[in-house]
Amino acid sequence: MVLNYIWIFFFIIAFVVGIVRLVFFGDVDVFPNMMNSTFDMAKTGFELSLGLTGVMTLWLGFMKIGEDSGFINIISRIISPLFKRLFPEIPKNHPVSGSIIMNLSANMLGLDNAATPLGLKAMSQLQELNNDKNTASNSMIMFLVLNTSGLTIIPISIMVYRAQLGAVDPSDIFLPILLSTFFSTLIGIITVSIYQKINLFNKVILAFLGGFTLLISGIIYYFASLTQPEINSISTLSSNLILFLIIASFIFLAFYKKINAYNSFIDGAKEGFSISIKIIPYLIAILVAIGVFRTSGAMDYVIEMFKTSFSYFGFDTRFVDALPTALMKPLSGAGARGMMVDTMTQFGADSFAGRLACTFQGASDTTFYILAVYFGSVSIKNTRYAVTAGLISDLAGVIAAIFIAYMFFG
Repeated sequence: MVLNYIWIFFFIIAFVVGIVRLVFFGDVDVFPNMMNSTFDMAKTGFELSLGLTGVMTLWLGFMKIGEDSGFINIISRIISPLFKRLFPEIPKNHPVSGSIIMNLSANMLGLDNAATPLGLKAMSQLQELNNDKNTASNSMIMFLVLNTSGLTIIPISIMVYRAQLGAVDPSDIFLPILLSTFFSTLIGIITVSIYQKINLFNKVILAFLGGFTLLISGIIYYFASLTQPEINSISTLSSNLILFLIIASFIFLAFYKKINAYNSFIDGAKEGFSISIKIIPYLIAILVAIGVFRTSGAMDYVIEMFKTSFSYFGFDTRFVDALPTALMKPLSGAGARGMMVDTMTQFGADSFAGRLACTFQGASDTTFYILAVYFGSVSIKNTRYAVTAGLISDLAGVIAAIFIAYMFFG
């Protein structure tokens, strides 16, 4: 429903701006250009979707090996002590604990198709424990914000789009996204914990959150001490090395457990192919709307307004060109993806704006969409402070992404 309103909004605003340019400025080319943009963006969306097939097939094949080999279960066991403290209302050994951990583990690995069913199952189980069936419980809100913060270890789809749009090294946004999404998740946990009066100084919580924070701080401190060429070289090497080690771990674990890794890869690859084909109409729909919005001049007016505002206070305004992705992300994943693609198409996949748009895309998730789907599945009407906490988490991810992008990409 949100995407429907956004889609209509783009066309209405584009039409209004086009009329203003035609009537008051005599721009007789505005509507021909807008119509041409619909054909151009439809072609771009179709070609991009088809081009995604190979890379998406490859990555989802590897992800299926990781899933079948039990890699998610390993992550689940590692993080389970932390989640017992973050969800104190859940009875010990209740099945929902497993569903929550499996959902978040799948999200971390970018396994959206596995994460969503697990998430809906977890929400249904949390509703069974909920005393007020119309009001979101504390556990529901914590679970929702952990999902909206978008903690992702492997941003598969973003790397796929970068590869398709000609990035020299599609994985160069791996570390920036990992750092940004960490801050989004950390602030989300802290915000909900304050609302729920969870003791953040508990030894286990301190050990996990403190340990991860020190690790991330150490990484940032290390890269801050390097020159820009050194940052580019080391981040490229480390990103690709980590990704390859993860893939190798999937395969070695499958071999150790005598899982048929080849068959698992084929199963995942088939899913990747079907996803790539299914995404064609959705990608074309949003890209056409964005293309019309940009060609009408409306996007330029919005960007210029932000640039003027930030330059007044002396800020470097290069980040503003990527802001549409950040503004769209809480509302619609498809809309944000379209904005990310549009930014890379407009400025280049390896431009500062293109890389930052990708970092925005991976820094958090679609707050309103997740809230609507997860709470809607169990008929929750009173969401309490869920939206506020989710948006605070999103904002933290956006701010972190901007600072980290300047550090990594100049």
